[in-house]
Amino acid sequence: MREPLLVIALVLAGLVGCEAADGQPGGTAPSPQGSLKAALSDPVEDPLYPDVGDPGVDALHYGLDLTWDPDARRLTGRERVTFRSTEDDDEFQLDLEPALTVSEVRVGGEVVDHEQDGKDLVVSADVTEDGRYVAEIDYAGSPVPVPAPTTRPDLADVGWTTMPDGEVWTMQEPFGAYTWYAVNDHPSDKALYDFTLRVADPMVGVANGELTSRTTRGGLEVTRWHLAEPAAAYLVTVAFGIFRTGEATAASGVPVTVWVPPEEIGQLEQLTQDAVRAVDWTEDILGPYPFDTLGFLFVDSTSGMETQTMITLGIHPYAMSAPVLVHEVVHQWWGDQVTPRDWRDLWMNEGMTMYLQAIFESENGGQPLDARIAEWAAGGTAMRADVGPPRDYDPATFAERNVYFLPGVMWHDVRQRLGDAEFFRLARWWPASHDNENAGYDDITAWWSKQSGVDLGPVFRRHLLGEKQPRTP
Repeated sequence: MREPLLVIALVLAGLVGCEAADGQPGGTAPSPQGSLKAALSDPVEDPLYPDVGDPGVDALHYGLDLTWDPDARRLTGRERVTFRSTEDDDEFQLDLEPALTVSEVRVGGEVVDHEQDGKDLVVSADVTEDGRYVAEIDYAGSPVPVPAPTTRPDLADVGWTTMPDGEVWTMQEPFGAYTWYAVNDHPSDKALYDFTLRVADPMVGVANGELTSRTTRGGLEVTRWHLAEPAAAYLVTVAFGIFRTGEATAASGVPVTVWVPPEEIGQLEQLTQDAVRAVDWTEDILGPYPFDTLGFLFVDSTSGMETQTMITLGIHPYAMSAPVLVHEVVHQWWGDQVTPRDWRDLWMNEGMTMYLQAIFESENGGQPLDARIAEWAAGGTAMRADVGPPRDYDPATFAERNVYFLPGVMWHDVRQRLGDAEFFRLARWWPASHDNENAGYDDITAWWSKQSGVDLGPVFRRHLLGEKQPRTP
């Protein structure tokens, strides 16, 4: 997620789907493609937001067939979720907003009982520890966003957002995916995705990953998207709207696509150039881009959030700037390739991302890096008193400035202690050595100490858990 100013960028990942044989709504939700081994996770209950997510479910693949009616403001979904049970039980549970009504659930092809208790979709089915199951869920309704656990004025709600003209975008950090599909909505549970998105032409559905097909049938624009590597639910998104596209290729060969609404067509060429520049710069720092494709989607939002492989930003000069694009591209490594195990470690995503953004800005005519770090540090003690240290923040203040700026100061401190060569070697190696994994405070602090040969534990503790801003070298 971009730092909490007026507009924040978000990044999407990828999905693909299968349309019904006749191209009409209500087709069969896509089935998994290939091995699901990469999606095996060890889900946990979140210590800050325990009401969302269930560690009894390890989702492996979501096949989502979604039809959006912008006039009726109605979403019709057919979902096929493949999951591993982590326990023996006579039921399992997913998150689903009650604005969406489930008409039928099938497990192993057999209709089973289900109950919607608030946001909990409880399915009656005997499951055993480490057993694999397929649940098919038919649902429909008019999705609504849910309140975000923060005091940020730009982030009052998360999840499915419908604009007055019927266009749609989603952002859902720390949760909110459950406003549009049944999901184990927690970062510790990564899964693979395939999407089929249907909407009346001239709108089009956009999602994470690779666009594998786009056809028009019976007045519906049908797109299919495939996510080749697992993503946490908060890193997944969809949008329905009218867009124009620009395409380019990064120096490493990564294909880059930029999606803008028609009224922003004059910005398309510059945005495409800046997007490629952001990828090139970040690859020089962090190594090869960890996914197959990258997109940038601009929507009518005043905020934004990281997601995986399709960066979605609000239409605002700040969000359209090169530093913001860099910030969100960095998240593909720090946040998407390696993801926090729970929401206490949001700093792990935002600190390095904010720090590298500051480096980029200082190299391109912005404020000198040392001056920027000193500015962040000067307000550190006040931030800690207001909302808590970065790793021990008030749960009602999700994604506020303390988890961006103060870990950025910490990484500058670590860099001074290790030297440039060692610091950037480890900044590159950390996500690569934890590809498609989840990690937390104990993992990253021990790893940096071991790999550098320097006991950095006290440095991490002071910066991430201390009540006062530590002095730095």
